[in-house]
Amino acid sequence: MGILLNILCVLFLIIGFLGTFVPVLPGAPLAFIGLLLIYFSEYNDISLLMIIITGVVSIVVSIVDNILPVTMTKNAGGSKSATVGSTIGLIVGFFIGPLGIIIGPFCGALIGELIHTNNDWKLSLKSAWGAFCGFLLGTGLKMAAVVWFIILYCMSF
Repeated sequence: MGILLNILCVLFLIIGFLGTFVPVLPGAPLAFIGLLLIYFSEYNDISLLMIIITGVVSIVVSIVDNILPVTMTKNAGGSKSATVGSTIGLIVGFFIGPLGIIIGPFCGALIGELIHTNNDWKLSLKSAWGAFCGFLLGTGLKMAAVVWFIILYCMSF
């Protein structure tokens, strides 16, 4: 049973890592499920306290990741259209490849804000930059948390 739990854990950690930049996958919660699985494995040694801490980190990272792009877009003067455009740009960019994942949110936010402001390029570029920075910070935060979860798993043997 312990081997099966470890295999499932690795799968959840991999999918969780992919979820740090794939918008439909909740990266940190999936990686946390992987850690939760190995808590019940006899081959790994991870404490209940560490499970609680990683669970809280997973929840906080998920909440902050949803709030950060919106907050940074609004601070840059952007509208909800820039935030929606950024998300659509990320999804479209995912199919283009790694560069699309990085550039897609900026282009989507720019297009969304241009539509909203009737082609006010100055405001649109400013809000697109805010949405892009929020996306990068949120993604970086998720990635740091999931990498920490992976390191915890590797150290739990």
